[in-house]
Amino acid sequence: MDFRAALLEQTRAFGELIRSGDPATPVPTCGEWTLKQLFSHVGRGNRWAAQIISERRNQPLDPREVRDGRPPEDLDASIDWLNAGAQAVIDAVNRVGSDARVWTFVGPRPAGWWTRRRVHEVAVHRLDAALALGAELELPADLAADSLSEWIELTTVDKSRPPALERGQSVHLHATEEKLGPTGEWTIVHDEDGLSWSHSHGKGAVALRGPVNALLLATVRRKTAADAGVEVLGDAAVWDAWLERTPF
Repeated sequence: MDFRAALLEQTRAFGELIRSGDPATPVPTCGEWTLKQLFSHVGRGNRWAAQIISERRNQPLDPREVRDGRPPEDLDASIDWLNAGAQAVIDAVNRVGSDARVWTFVGPRPAGWWTRRRVHEVAVHRLDAALALGAELELPADLAADSLSEWIELTTVDKSRPPALERGQSVHLHATEEKLGPTGEWTIVHDEDGLSWSHSHGKGAVALRGPVNALLLATVRRKTAADAGVEVLGDAAVWDAWLERTPF
């Protein structure tokens, strides 16, 4: 997947969705935020990442110190500000090199890590906006699948939190889109080597099966599995515990 192109496209589509709604519209999947606050969060987030990269930071950046971190009041100008922020991430990676090590919230990573992270941050918040507006939206299957992979990866490498599964437990996710092949399956296990995941096919203590967009919505807690139309097989308590222990 071309994450640079995806970042530009998802950011543009997010902006057009925001443009179509009332800025005061509540976004129930993001606490007490409105569409206006969600828009600012996404736009500032891209500029935050771009500044971390361009400064080759090895420490976090206070969001209040993000350069040009507030959108203009004019709608068209604010959309331009949003899209320029996505381009700034790409330009920053180009300047320092995709392999340059920079700060991330899961430890030092190559600068190119941020491009993929921002793609999925924007894509999931685009789903938030669609849900708030009652709009029908499905991400491309390959993007939704990689978003799910990236989320699982983040939750399994984050050592600052207790493991999201008890030792001996496992979760298996299976997307119904055959075209995804092996990338449409995810197995998460907690064994003697710790918490890990793979695209392997296996039997979990709990298994979820459904369209990849539905699996994504359930996994990032935007909808319950039942509301998303996902089939849950096995020990549902393991899935509930996973959701409770994975960050919002």
